[in-house]
Amino acid sequence: MQYQLLFAPVFANMDHLLTGAWITIQLSFVAMILGLIVGVVLAFAKTGGPPPLRWLIDAYIELVRNTPFLAQIYFIYFALPEFGIRMTPNPAAIVALVVNVGAFATEIIRAGIESIAKGQVEAGVALGLNRLQIFRYIILKQAVRTIYPALTSQFVYLMLSTSVVSVISATDLAAAGNDIQQRTFTAFEVYLVITGMYLVMSLGFSGLFRLIQRLAFNYPLSR
Repeated sequence: MQYQLLFAPVFANMDHLLTGAWITIQLSFVAMILGLIVGVVLAFAKTGGPPPLRWLIDAYIELVRNTPFLAQIYFIYFALPEFGIRMTPNPAAIVALVVNVGAFATEIIRAGIESIAKGQVEAGVALGLNRLQIFRYIILKQAVRTIYPALTSQFVYLMLSTSVVSVISATDLAAAGNDIQQRTFTAFEVYLVITGMYLVMSLGFSGLFRLIQRLAFNYPLSR
C-alpha cells in the first residue's frame, strides 16, 4: 500500500503556520533581549562580586545547563502555581526561555569580559573610572565583538528550542503544526513543512547576523 502525500490541507492552513512562525520569532527576540540583560548583570556580578553571590550565580548556571529545558518549563508552568505564581502559557514560555538563555549568556559574556587585557582595566582605574564606567566604556565594546558569534548562535538555538513550549499550549509554530495535524490527520506533511520553516528561519537569521557582523564590527580591537 503506497502512501499518498497530501499537502493541500497544510497549505490551506498556511496562514495559521505563518502566525505561529511570527509568534516563535517574537518569543525568541523577547527572551533573547531579556536573557542578555540577565547575562550582563550576572556576568558583571560574577567577575567582581563577593564570593557568596558568585556561588549563587554558579549554582543557577549549573542547574540550568544540566537539566532539560522541558523539565524547566514544566516546573515554571505546573509547579510554580503551587507557590501562588500562576502564568498563562506564553508568559510562562518567555520566563522559561529567559531563565534558560540567561544562564548560557552569563557564561558567554563572562568569557568575553575575561578576554580583555588586564592592562586596559588598570588604565581605566588610573584614569579614575569606577567599575561600572570601566565595564561600560572599556570592556563592553570589545567584549561584544568577541562574543557576538556565540550570542547569535545562541539565538538560533533558542529559536529552535521554542518548539518545546507547545507542550504547555503556548501558541508558537510547533503548536500551530500540532493543531493542523490534529484537524487534517496529515502529520507527516505538517511536520515536513514546519521543519522547512524552521530551517528557513534559522538560515535567514544566521545570514542576517553574519551581515550585521561584517557591517557593525569592522573595526580593530585596539588602536
